[in-house]
Amino acid sequence: MKYFAGDYDVAVIGAGHAGCEAGLACARMGMKTLIFSISLEAVANMPCNPHIGGSSKGHLVREIDALGGEMGKNIDKTMIQIKMLNTSKGPAVHSLRAQADRKRYQMEMKHTLERQENLELKQAEITKINVEDGKVVSIETDVGAIYNVKAVIVSTGTYLKGKIFIGEFAKESGPDGVFPANKLSECLKELGVKIVRFKTGTPARINRKSIDFSKMEVQKGDDNIVPFSLDDEIKDFEQQDCYLTYTNEETHKIIRDNLHRSPLYAGKIEGTGPRYCPSIEDKVVRFADKKRHQIFIEPIGLDTDEMYAQGMSSSLPEDVQIAMYRTLPGLEHCEFTRPAYAIEYDCIDPSELKLSLEYKNINGLFFAGQTNGTSGYEEAACQGLIAGINATQKIKGKEPVILDRTQGYIGVLIDDIVTKGTNEPYRMMTSRAEYRLLLRQDNADLRLTEIGHDVGLISDERYERFLNKKENIDKEIKRLKETVVRPTEKVNKFLEEHGTTRLQTGSKMSELLKRTELTYKDLEEIDENRPELDLAVKEEVEIQVKYEGYIKMEEEQVEKFKKMENKKIPEGIDYSSIKGLRIEARQKLDKIKPTSIGQASRISGVSPADINVLLIYLQIKR
Repeated sequence: MKYFAGDYDVAVIGAGHAGCEAGLACARMGMKTLIFSISLEAVANMPCNPHIGGSSKGHLVREIDALGGEMGKNIDKTMIQIKMLNTSKGPAVHSLRAQADRKRYQMEMKHTLERQENLELKQAEITKINVEDGKVVSIETDVGAIYNVKAVIVSTGTYLKGKIFIGEFAKESGPDGVFPANKLSECLKELGVKIVRFKTGTPARINRKSIDFSKMEVQKGDDNIVPFSLDDEIKDFEQQDCYLTYTNEETHKIIRDNLHRSPLYAGKIEGTGPRYCPSIEDKVVRFADKKRHQIFIEPIGLDTDEMYAQGMSSSLPEDVQIAMYRTLPGLEHCEFTRPAYAIEYDCIDPSELKLSLEYKNINGLFFAGQTNGTSGYEEAACQGLIAGINATQKIKGKEPVILDRTQGYIGVLIDDIVTKGTNEPYRMMTSRAEYRLLLRQDNADLRLTEIGHDVGLISDERYERFLNKKENIDKEIKRLKETVVRPTEKVNKFLEEHGTTRLQTGSKMSELLKRTELTYKDLEEIDENRPELDLAVKEEVEIQVKYEGYIKMEEEQVEKFKKMENKKIPEGIDYSSIKGLRIEARQKLDKIKPTSIGQASRISGVSPADINVLLIYLQIKR
């Protein structure tokens, strides 16, 4: 029996990392918001590795924080180890990575949702989205509740028709044995949404008592603790150790001998798996020349003895899993608490979305997270934040917030999946960003805080601190460029001690800082008028001065990019009527409906010649 359950502005379907950010953004921007989870025990769940950040993903978390999202704050409260990755390389690829206490992360985020004004968190399966005159009007739950809404954000993760595989065994299930969402897929198909099938997987969990850590390499956290959120100051805490071990030829032989029992190789799994996070059987087959693969053994919390085996994702039968795990040094007597499994699920073709993450053919219907064919908690969270912002902007009658490829990794991710689509689970990587020297994690606040403040997610107090930081950076760079260092005996002795050339004439302090042998901290010895500055300001000053030449080169490339992005394509163009466009280009342009020449040029199947034809057509129309 159906019944009317109330009027709301926004309903978010799914309370994973995308759903949490979407719901919080809508509520904080003044929308009366609902978040539905198929199980409240699955809110902000980490069914795979319980960590946040990592290479390129750390950039996403910093950008989420700069826009006013929650992920950075939540991991700062619940981390049990923190490391800065890629420190031997340039600042463009430095990335924070934190191991999380899985249960505490869930509980903290759930409690944040529960305390948020304008937000209601409910346990229910959504079975129907009702559309009238091309616009979302209401949603229905499996028990018959009908909620009138102005916008819906679908962020169902891997629960949409989820199916678990462990060797010959298979069952319909979401992660961790939670019920799957089986009915929403059919509703989406009826609405005209294209559904595709992807798969991912997770390793076994192992009882700590059964592991011999003396045979593994210890992986410790950093001494200097750096928070993800610029709102946070983290005091020192006792960090948990992680461990490194390796597969070997015996492991690989067991895998090869049992490939016929893998549902992936037996053809039972239809979905496409992630290329950049393959199962261990995939690694052994695809990289047959490799004698071993790294496996990280990591704690999943302070109040549990379960350990996670990063790199050992598998869908092989449990008996095969146990045999192959026990070939690894330190795991000879390991006992599973949970076996590894693969999970297959429904998601959508993201090329059917606008850059705002709204579905092109239905007003008020937004999609975010793994539902859009991406993988990873951070990729999901940033999409949820953008979908939440834009659902609210639409209801308020304001322009959507669309980040381009020069503004953030978030912009790169969304542009990639919307413009190019994806035929496999999409993972963010630094190599995907053309302007990564400008899109560093250290300057995420300088790039995006203004936008977060404009939409109402960054408080006035935090915005004032941001403006003060920006002013201090500019002032210090100006001072370094104006300060002349004379070739005194003290100065030249200092330079020789640091293995760099003596001065013959006066030099600007900024020019000395550009020398590879010298750091901003080193120069304090000969910089008598240095002001007291925060560590984050010092870091930013050093990077901007040291890499000034490279940064200017990228900024020139950005200007060219912006020119193409500013050449807007009006809505409603009939591409079939444009003479000179190839058939493939017409079909792709009509499907993607690019908003600019820049976006059109990034569509697979649209050639430079097609772009020239389009430019001429637009010029004639003007």
